[in-house]
Amino acid sequence: MAAFRAVYNFLWGDLVTLPLPGGGSVGLSLLVLLLIPAGVYFTVRTRFLPVRLFPEMLRITLEKKEKSRHDSISGLQALIVSTATRGGMGNLVGVVAAISAGGAGAVFWMWVTALLGSSTAFAEATLAQLYKEPDPLYGGYRGGPAYYIHAFFTRKTGRKKSLVAVLFAISGLICWGGISQVISNSVSDAFYNAFSIPPLYTTVVLVAVAAVIVLRKNATVRVLDVVVPIMAGLYFLITIVIIVLNAGLLPEVFRCIFSEAFGLRQAAAGTFGAVLMNGVKRGLFSNEAGSGSAPCAAAAADIDHPAKEGLLQAFGVFIDTIVICTCTAMIMLLAPAEVTEGLSGMGLLQAAMGHHLGTFGVVFIASVLWLFCFSTFIGILFYARPNVAYLLGDNWASQTAYKILALVMLFIGGLAAYTFVWDLGDVGIGLMTIFNMIVLIPMGKEALTALREYEKQRKQ
Repeated sequence: MAAFRAVYNFLWGDLVTLPLPGGGSVGLSLLVLLLIPAGVYFTVRTRFLPVRLFPEMLRITLEKKEKSRHDSISGLQALIVSTATRGGMGNLVGVVAAISAGGAGAVFWMWVTALLGSSTAFAEATLAQLYKEPDPLYGGYRGGPAYYIHAFFTRKTGRKKSLVAVLFAISGLICWGGISQVISNSVSDAFYNAFSIPPLYTTVVLVAVAAVIVLRKNATVRVLDVVVPIMAGLYFLITIVIIVLNAGLLPEVFRCIFSEAFGLRQAAAGTFGAVLMNGVKRGLFSNEAGSGSAPCAAAAADIDHPAKEGLLQAFGVFIDTIVICTCTAMIMLLAPAEVTEGLSGMGLLQAAMGHHLGTFGVVFIASVLWLFCFSTFIGILFYARPNVAYLLGDNWASQTAYKILALVMLFIGGLAAYTFVWDLGDVGIGLMTIFNMIVLIPMGKEALTALREYEKQRKQ
């Protein structure tokens, strides 16, 4: 436990503390020190891709699917898989936690982090496309950071495995196993609060439905094609309804967001560091850009140019943070302070929804949480496929064994109180980010070259 906690603190704790005017300070974790400079680097090198090429991202997302290999998925389907895993608990309770700790100004820094993260997401997704390979088990393609890390370290040595790639794959499997427990516990808690359903019943249904899907060969993408658009669409529409009902409060909400993001009051009170870092950390945690998760889906896409998938995944960061996380922020910030005072986490969000829409709001948020968490579980097992194959070879035994392990952890998480095993998710994604970032900057030149080629083709 002591060793595990030391690793956790090394990854997520304040590695560097900078003093601020007014007596406050801002703590920078190792992952912030890795991901923010990388985001700035790729944003500059791509000539501000998130803004400059946003119309192109929309065009690619809406274009008609091109013909693809048998059993392969399209670029849009890969975007749906990555959106399923990005759009989990972090978009709901995580945003509430960021605003509770850092105030409304944290929302602004989430937006800034998303813009920078879009460029990083482009680079890693494009690399995943460049180094994808045929998948003999599931059909179509597979790949991800383990595969381009392998290529980077074995070009000269010719070895069959790369230690860094192996460590990335192991970290990913640890992360996704830990997330499985958090998912089911969050769902069982929400359903108990909304419907008084005992956690055992909720968990059994969740595990049974998940098992039917993940233990079949290729049901994952077909299910997510239906669930994710419905999930995100309903959440967005309900938020629009709430905004319309509270339109008179919008100017004050945006005033709070921008004034607290740069506010002299926060700086003088020594709380500016909390505003800044809670927004930055939540943005990084939510969109996962740089962690190497989404490239596991991006590599599976059968698309006519690697940069197109990179642009789709950059758009995925926009959907996650600018759209879905902002929806949660608006639901919370448009509710009176006395309604949410003293509450935290899911209870706070349910109270805000109850204020806006009554009992329907409480029921709705519990149902949407179920969809968010369910789709996240299906998506992370899609991510696990290429990493299990990289570690253990192409065989159904190892693929099925990991799925069963994840289902067991999903069941345990729905019934158990908090355990340190849950922190495996945070430790796993932290380690994944470190191993991914080792090669992302030096290999990023290939992604930038692919972008230039693509833009040249589009002009022609």
